[in-house]
Amino acid sequence: MSESDKTPVTVLTGYLGAGKTTLLNRILSEPHGKRYAVIVNEFGEIGIDNELVVGADEEVFEMNNGCICCTVRGDLIRIIEGLMKRKGKFDAIIVETTGLADPAPVAQTFFVDEDVRARARLDAVVTVADAKWLAARLRDAPEAKNQIAFADVIILNKVDLVTPAELAEVEARIRAINPYARLHKATKCDVAISEVLERRAFDLDRILDIEPEFLHVDDHDHHDHDHGHGHHHHGLKHFHDEEMQSVSARLDGDLDPNKFMPWINALTQEQGPKILRCKGIVSLKDDPKRFVFQGVHMMLDGEPQRDWKAGEKRESKVVFIGRDLDEDEIRRGFLACAA
Repeated sequence: MSESDKTPVTVLTGYLGAGKTTLLNRILSEPHGKRYAVIVNEFGEIGIDNELVVGADEEVFEMNNGCICCTVRGDLIRIIEGLMKRKGKFDAIIVETTGLADPAPVAQTFFVDEDVRARARLDAVVTVADAKWLAARLRDAPEAKNQIAFADVIILNKVDLVTPAELAEVEARIRAINPYARLHKATKCDVAISEVLERRAFDLDRILDIEPEFLHVDDHDHHDHDHGHGHHHHGLKHFHDEEMQSVSARLDGDLDPNKFMPWINALTQEQGPKILRCKGIVSLKDDPKRFVFQGVHMMLDGEPQRDWKAGEKRESKVVFIGRDLDEDEIRRGFLACAA
């Protein structure tokens, strides 16, 4: 089954009270003509989230174990496989995680289970963040930091509750953790649904559409990191998260597949616990197609996609987001894979 034929799945995450259910209700009640199957991941024995979700025509499936472990993945696989037997009854799937959840086990589901992987694709991880309380949560809740780091799309909600200076500061903190996610500012999650769903955002091309300069390494970004405080250049206040970081690298020309494949596999196996997300588009020697890969922790998935176009520059680009990554080692290893 081609990628375009697979059922798109949006993972909706965000810390407690950020506004996930508000966004979900908007998606389900707006006249967009689409039908969604919704999977709600509850924390604790008694589920109420599904009763807060407006009915519409959609069906809500509940996962009640809610803990951040493999049981979530098992439940999710079972529900998605059941849904796939009723293909045609819905256009896409939305998974709303509990506010205390790390998105990793949910995202990994689309890598580890062959049946799910063959029939569904992770369209995007969408994180709702509370403009008023996010800065505090980033200090005391590692889950909130993971939710920001994993996101392809971030909705910075409740911007009406903060001053312009506070808003600029929380945005800078988000960018220190995840520089590539598409960021929308909102009140009551009033973002166009097209900005949230069907994004194909789990895709490096999307990042480069949003921020063409993203992979251009700028020397001044690697010096004078005033950790914990933030510093100024170009009139914008920057924060550098001591723990979470992004590493990107680019190479003109082809990679040697006999060097690149063992390197990326070894890197994700050895550094997997530290790597939250990785993705890349690479040009492999003697291959007419672009090779696209993405990963969550130690799970890696990749395949040749479209042909390189006539006149298109053949180059390779990779991005890693995680904790305590050895930037120099990753860059050196990647560049050593040149054909």
